[in-house]
Amino acid sequence: MDNEIKIPVLSPEQIRVLGSLMEKAKTTPDYYPMTLNGLIAACNQKTSRKPVVNYDEETIGIALNSLKIAGLMSTATGGSSRATKYKHNFAIVYPLLPAEVAVMCLLFLRGPQTPGEINTNSGRLHEFETLEEVNQTLEKLAKEGYIKQLPKRPGQKEQRYAHLFSGDVEFVEEDFSTDELSTRPNTQLEERIAKLETELAELKENFEKLMKELY
Repeated sequence: MDNEIKIPVLSPEQIRVLGSLMEKAKTTPDYYPMTLNGLIAACNQKTSRKPVVNYDEETIGIALNSLKIAGLMSTATGGSSRATKYKHNFAIVYPLLPAEVAVMCLLFLRGPQTPGEINTNSGRLHEFETLEEVNQTLEKLAKEGYIKQLPKRPGQKEQRYAHLFSGDVEFVEEDFSTDELSTRPNTQLEERIAKLETELAELKENFEKLMKELY
């Protein structure tokens, strides 16, 4: 990997916030950059996330501040809303193609994935033409030091890949839970639920702002 490119060691909270911003920039562009309420809903989604978390405003605020210091996030204001909004700078800091950014986003939000899972879960993040394209993207990211190949799970033919933005990744026995092996995500349904959660968070924020102005 190029010596000029440094991979930071980010906390789980930072990874979730950064991944959520990366995802929503593509999947719900009408609500991007994101308000704090929208970002809280995105981080705490019960779909398309592993693990599922319940971060409060303070936790996400701390993660946002540290990401801003690292140059991975910036704020945006203006337009009809006076609320501070947040956007990621991942593709600015790292010279990655859209397909590569999509893969990193999935690994940030869903944990280790096989090429087949990435191809299935990429949804509106990026439309891969073939599984071979996914494999080529993974090989390039691994060669450049962004991700690492992990051992196969029992019953799986494909290798898994994990990102290296939380430090080096070792084999973890609990990762091999057989519960997940039988599940198949309904990507379209997940996307609809996630979009509704984002819209609800935005409506809540606008309502709270209106009530403050009235009283």
